[in-house]
Order: sequence, then structure tokens, then C-alpha cells
Amino acid sequence: MDDAQNLNLSAPVPPTAPPAVVGGKTAISEQAVAKVAAIAARSVDGVYALGTGSGRALGAVRDAVGASSATQGVHVEVGETEVAVDVTLVAVYGTPLTRIADNVRAAVYSAVESLVGLRVVEVNVDVNDVQIPGAAEGRADKPGSVSEPAERKS
Repeated sequence: MDDAQNLNLSAPVPPTAPPAVVGGKTAISEQAVAKVAAIAARSVDGVYALGTGSGRALGAVRDAVGASSATQGVHVEVGETEVAVDVTLVAVYGTPLTRIADNVRAAVYSAVESLVGLRVVEVNVDVNDVQIPGAAEGRADKPGSVSEPAERKS
């Protein structure tokens, strides 16, 4: 038998690797990058919330009407191959603020570079406020507030 007769033409052909460079362009929106960065930042221990006080208040209104912003507190500038990220956050009291900022920076770098594929040139972290445990935001502590039961008159 010659070599041509020994070939098994019904055997599956292994897939070939795609060429190193293929045609076309990929555009990744600022919104997409900001969501990835926001999710990464929120996952860090010691981060209470993202955004400023007024931004969180506006976010509460958006949540109430079902139009929540997943990118609150995050601003990105996206280039063709690079991205810069600004994160504004409220920290939980008791955790060193520089440690929170460093951990947020590391989480955002890692998530954006691995999930988005862009090189992160900088992550600026602005610790805007500190949340004190037991002082829940939006909790009505004033007498006569809606969350407090009304006094019964005898």
C-alpha cells in the first residue's frame, strides 16, 4: 500500500489557530469599561459605596424609579489601547484609607486589563467620605420621621 491509501480522510482535521492579526476593529465603550471598573472597586473590602454624597442621593432617586447607574463614582477615559480610571468612593471607618485606595487600584487594574484588554495607565482614587458603622445612610433618626412609629395618644 502506498501512503495515499493509508490516509484516513474521514478523521477530523484539527482546527488551525487564527492568524496573529485579523482584520477589523474592536471598539469598547466608556460605559463598558466603567462598569468593569465599578464592579472591581465595589468588591474591595472597606468600600462602602462609590460616588459622592450628592451623587449617591441622586442614585437613590434613580434606584427608586428603576434607572440605577452601575457606573456611579467611576469616570474613565478610553483610548484605542489605553484607559485612565478615576474612582470616587466612601470608605468604611476602621480600615486604613490608603490600604483601601491601594486595593481598589489593584482590583481595577486587574479587572480592566484582563476583562477589557486595554492597558490601564492610571487609576486615581478619591476617598470622598467615611461611613461610620451604625450611622446608616438614609436612616431617619429624627423624631417624627416616617421610619419611626407614631406615638399613641391615650
